[in-house]
Amino acid sequence: MNSIETKNLSRTFNGRKAVQEVTFTVEEGEIFGLLGPNGAGKTTTIRMLTGQLRPTTGEATVAGFHVVRDRGRVKSKIGVVFEFQNLYERMTGGENLRFAARLYGCDERRAREMLERVDLQERANDPIRSYSNGMKQRLLIARALIHEPRILFLDEPTKGLDPTASRKIRDLVKELAGQGVTILLTTHYMEEADQLCQRLAFLNEGRIVALDTPRQLKVTYGQRSVQATFTDGQSRILNLDHPQEGRLLGEWAADGRIMTIHSMEATLEEIFIRLTGKGLAE
Repeated sequence: MNSIETKNLSRTFNGRKAVQEVTFTVEEGEIFGLLGPNGAGKTTTIRMLTGQLRPTTGEATVAGFHVVRDRGRVKSKIGVVFEFQNLYERMTGGENLRFAARLYGCDERRAREMLERVDLQERANDPIRSYSNGMKQRLLIARALIHEPRILFLDEPTKGLDPTASRKIRDLVKELAGQGVTILLTTHYMEEADQLCQRLAFLNEGRIVALDTPRQLKVTYGQRSVQATFTDGQSRILNLDHPQEGRLLGEWAADGRIMTIHSMEATLEEIFIRLTGKGLAE
């Protein structure tokens, strides 16, 4: 069953096409990544899927509901963590979650459960302004889950976090997906996408330029390369898709000049740059 479906989803701002005929599906319990440089259309796509923006053309359903006609029903089924932290800084962590619970009509005991879920129960009575960025991000995820949605949208969930805080967020995302929560995330970190996502869509100038599993993207668009180390200690990287370099490798091996050979897999970042001519941070 698909939790998210889009068909030719497009959005135009003042004559500029920010998102152009985007079509994809996200299965229930899948972690699906939208990757692209700044301005590629990632956040605009999320805003359309979460009912914050009306598509110019095309259609989308989330949790089986149309994002325009059933906007209110969609919002009750999803949780959203925005790129920018929008917490009440003067309130405590516990007060933030209890307030969210009241807005959703949930029992306030749910706030305590979610604080424990993100390992913030010992800081429940501390004001948000005393929290680290990583703690704030975990609290944002807790708030997005307060009403037990089955679909979670994460916009740059580890942006600006240190490695330890980023790992805690990634572990939490994996745990949620393991419990059947569908997750659509955007990220500027290719390694993070490679670790977390079952499938990825590369966005460039509002269009999807590639969509597949990380592994298949590497196989389809990557070059077959090896690093050969010679008996004199020098080494060279050879592209096996180039006939001449493939022949050289065979000749050197036959002559006994090669000491070791290591295969080299293309990275997602290399593939993205090859497809778009840009890096994620551009």
